[in-house]
Amino acid sequence: MSESKNIVWHDSIVTKQDRQEIKKHKSAVLWFTGLSGSGKSTISVSLEKELHELGVHTYRLDGDNVRHGLNKNLGFSPEDRTENIRRIGEVANLMVDAGLVTLTAFISPYREDRDRVRALLEDNEFIEVYVKCSIEACEERDPKGLYQKARAGGIQGFTGIDAPYEEPVKPEVTVETDKQSLEESVQVIIKYLREKGYVS
Repeated sequence: MSESKNIVWHDSIVTKQDRQEIKKHKSAVLWFTGLSGSGKSTISVSLEKELHELGVHTYRLDGDNVRHGLNKNLGFSPEDRTENIRRIGEVANLMVDAGLVTLTAFISPYREDRDRVRALLEDNEFIEVYVKCSIEACEERDPKGLYQKARAGGIQGFTGIDAPYEEPVKPEVTVETDKQSLEESVQVIIKYLREKGYVS
């Protein structure tokens, strides 16, 4: 993919800080990462609802949803996974600039890819949320039947089965969905956001 050389960034007069002031809260990315079936999407949906009720301006980017449009030309090879996360990182960065609290739910199995997204954002704008869950519990849930297909050889390169998942080393927040309820997990994240001054 060649890059155009004749492009120049055009600054706005309205700044990210101006947008945050109108919204009355900071903007950031809550980056949910974890195995398939760990609960990333479920938690992000419930958290967004709770933040909305608190008057927080949000937008949620979900792995499957994004692959219906923006990333529908990508597969699941390591290279395509990296490009998937790169594009999502760029979109999330734009949404933070727009003053939104952006929730992203992607397996994002590689640390390097997640760190690359973190590097796009300013300090304290990337909040890594590790949705920790044993592979056994994820397989037991298997809401889409993907583990069963992967075990039967119907899906190649499936994270946790025949492709790696690299756990976060120092996530800002960890929730353990095989030990905590949905409500408990959501409240752990809300507590973090309040303590760090993202929401009041």
